[in-house]
Formats: sequence, C-alpha cells, structure tokens
Amino acid sequence: MKLRRRDREQEKGAPKWMVTFSDLMTLILVFFILLFSMSQIDKEKFEAVAESFRSRAIFDFNPSVVDHNYPADQRNKEQDQKDMSEFESEKNDDVNKDQETGAKDTQDSLNNLVTEVETFLKNNDLTEKITANRTDRGVVLTLQEQVLFNTAEAEIIPNGQPFLKKVGQLLNNIPNHVKVEGHTDNRPISTYRFPSNWELSAARASGVIRYLAEETAVDAARFTAVGYGDTRPIVPNNSEENWQKNRRVEIVILDPNYEEKENTASPQ
Repeated sequence: MKLRRRDREQEKGAPKWMVTFSDLMTLILVFFILLFSMSQIDKEKFEAVAESFRSRAIFDFNPSVVDHNYPADQRNKEQDQKDMSEFESEKNDDVNKDQETGAKDTQDSLNNLVTEVETFLKNNDLTEKITANRTDRGVVLTLQEQVLFNTAEAEIIPNGQPFLKKVGQLLNNIPNHVKVEGHTDNRPISTYRFPSNWELSAARASGVIRYLAEETAVDAARFTAVGYGDTRPIVPNNSEENWQKNRRVEIVILDPNYEEKENTASPQ
C-alpha cells in the first residue's frame, strides 16, 4: 500500500529572515540618527547646499544625458524658455524705443534753443558779436570779448549781463551740462593778476559761470570751466580783426549723446 505524501503547508506572512533584516535596518537607522544628533551643523553651509539643489540653473544648464521620461514637462520647459526670450526681446525693444524717444526729445530741445537764442540776438542787434550754432557737440554760443569784458580783464561788464541772464533762463529749462571755454589771441600778456593768457582765459570762463550761478540760479554742478589760452584760434592771428575774433568765450550746451574728443588741429 502506497503512503500518501502529505502536502507541505505553505507558511503565511513574510519570510523569517525579513524580521532579522528589519531589526538590522532599524538599528542602523537609530545609529545614524544618534550620529546626526551629536554632530554640529554649519547653518550657512547647509543653506548654501540646500539652495544649490533648489536652484533651477542646475537643471537648465546641465541637463541629464539620459533621455527625458516626461515629454510634456520638457515641452513646458521649452515653452517657458521661449516665452522668457520673447519677453526679454520685447523689453529690449521698449528700452531702445525709450532711448530713441529721449534722444529725439533732446535734439528737439537743442534745436528749439538755437531758434530762441537767434531770435533774441536779432531783436537786440547782437548778431555781429554773438553767434549761436548747432554742432555735434550741442549748441555753441560764441561771445566776442567786447560783449563781456574790457581788454585784459575778466570782470563781466554791464552790457554783457542781459544776454547772460537770457542764457541762464534758457538753461533753467533744460538739464544739459554746460562747458564754458575761454580763448585769447596769441599776443602775450603779463600782469599781476594774469601772468599769461592761460590765467586770463580761465578767469574769463570762471567769471561767466560765476555770474550764471549767482544771478540766474543755474545749478553750478552743471558747469565745467576751461581756459585754452591762445591754443585754439578760429582764424589766423595775423591782423587786428582776427585777433578780435579769437578773443572770445564759448558757452557749449552739451548734447548728452556727444563724446568729446580732443581737437589738437587749429589754424595758425
């Protein structure tokens, strides 16, 4: 008679070795928790490391070599980058438009300034002694010596004060910086106050600025005074008429877009 083989009952639940493994993992976890609790954490370094992981730049500029598993997310990122590029482009266009508008407004204000000065000069019969020109530098007002000064002096004479007051009124309407340049002819001068033409030209430029700042309340910080002596004549120094033309003061209302370069060439 054959003996029947008793089927082996299948054990229920997790295998017995899992109990031992779980205990081991628990002990290891407790061990590391104890180590962590006994250690000292540098807060600044920890925040720096955490921030580096939070930064999107890591993922934007160092993508994984593995193909993306979520095409939809990838498309969203690409769309975001495209939208950002379009936004930056529109922003740059707006900035360029604002700059162009500002430059146009500046040019218009300088052109209007020339027109107003020329009208004033015509109405007061000053066109032969004072000129107003629009150049790359800005608006250049050229005043001959006899309009503002006595010979070899730097004090503003009464006859020149009305025009300077008019200039001050115009300057108060625009924010441009102003450069005042003093020029002389090439005949030497040697007095107690002015040992040479350098001192005379610089004193005349400074005198014009002082008058404008004190009498017309134009901000003195907007001015620059320069004395060129006889180094930049506009005509050759070979006659009384030309000497008179070279003895002058130039008030340059600067164009903000102009970059000044030294001009060493001048007629002799």
